[in-house]
Amino acid sequence: MSRHDAIARATRHYDEGGFLAALQDAVARPTESQTTGQVPALHAYLTDWLVPAIAPLGFTGRVYDNPDGVHGPFLIATRHEGDDLPTVLIYGHGDTVRGYPEQWRAGLDPWRIVIEGDRWYGRGTADNKGQHILNLGALGAVIAARDGRLGFNTTLLIEMGEEAGSPGLRELCRAEATALRADVLIASDGPRVSAERPTVFLGSRGGFTFELDLDLREGSHHSGNWGGLLRNPGTVLANAIATLVDGRGTILLDALRPPPIPEGVRAALADITVGSDPTAPEIDADWGEPGLSPAERVFGWNTLEVLAFKTGDPDGPLNAVPSKAKATLQLRFVVGTDWESILPAVRAHLDAHGFPMVAVRAARTEVFRATRLPVDDPWVGWALASIAESTGKRPALLPNLGGSLPNDAFSEILGLPTLWVPHSYPACLQHGPDEHLLGSTSREALGLMAGLFWDLGETGSAILATRKARRET
Repeated sequence: MSRHDAIARATRHYDEGGFLAALQDAVARPTESQTTGQVPALHAYLTDWLVPAIAPLGFTGRVYDNPDGVHGPFLIATRHEGDDLPTVLIYGHGDTVRGYPEQWRAGLDPWRIVIEGDRWYGRGTADNKGQHILNLGALGAVIAARDGRLGFNTTLLIEMGEEAGSPGLRELCRAEATALRADVLIASDGPRVSAERPTVFLGSRGGFTFELDLDLREGSHHSGNWGGLLRNPGTVLANAIATLVDGRGTILLDALRPPPIPEGVRAALADITVGSDPTAPEIDADWGEPGLSPAERVFGWNTLEVLAFKTGDPDGPLNAVPSKAKATLQLRFVVGTDWESILPAVRAHLDAHGFPMVAVRAARTEVFRATRLPVDDPWVGWALASIAESTGKRPALLPNLGGSLPNDAFSEILGLPTLWVPHSYPACLQHGPDEHLLGSTSREALGLMAGLFWDLGETGSAILATRKARRET
């Protein structure tokens, strides 16, 4: 058997309906980690569906309760072929955001796959059930092509709380570091740069969310009788935010800005076009940091976003000066940003600009750290060459994803080089109504992942030797 045969088997898995059948079964199981009382359903996804599904691939696993005792569990499953072989850690998440069935277009159902042309609609098709099920299908194709072998060891980690901020993941990685010991992480989440272009990214921007709150007095007061006499919290808070980020999206506080973009990162991003899919929103050319390309703005720089702003009753405004205002802001940041200094820096900045009355506090969400594998790591060139050979396309290399992932659990706690090969595309509507996966992209991805896993069995040991030699020189 050959590499070609492994890829052919993977694409037949798509053509003959095996991938669709597995995904239909998974999507039909609601796994909303952002909704309370869902732990039994999250647990059942692993025990009733995934564990039986991976048993024919030779995996044996154990389900771990979340260390925090509240959120969804984890599955660690292993397939061991030899102590002298490389070990890959494959990650995915089986939980989804809320379904919101009432928001989906007529004829669609978040818990049932509906196919319209190339689009496969359903909650979790793109994020992330479709992606980790696809990788398992590619593994199966390589096992069949190699007569029951992969040529490497595999550890599978599936969490059921990523959409709730991955609570407990880092604690699990620390506690089960031995069980999760590996040589490289290969995982799939997020979108390609476009539907047509295979993509590899090496980490993710971090995410830090904080709140600005202003509570000036009890109750609202008539705007005719008291307007001009009482400080308006909405006006004050809007102006406080305007000292942090200006009217065209440029960050004004130095502590929230990143260091200069490294030359290796800038060179990689010179090849990237953002927003090329027909259904993607039109990019605002005059928004964000001046002098940067769109790719540099989203993959190489920090952005400060106002996620929510409320004062008074927006749905039923009164003729009154409100008493309170609140805003939630989020800094997406790249490697080199001192995220632990964000709150003190914002506090000092607002004080210096005459806004000591505005309270600053961290939001009750997990902080995602910024991570980035060096672009010259031997694993990077290996992955790009493998994908190019399988697809006949030049894959895009992103030093990091624009969004945030719990990659620091793998790169920092487990100390792994991290390769992410996404199978979705930017306009997949993940997290919103009408989420979908593209059938054509999935078919291609099955083949390229089979090629990648085949090559890992062929040349993985050589890559490890190259990395070791580089460390020793």
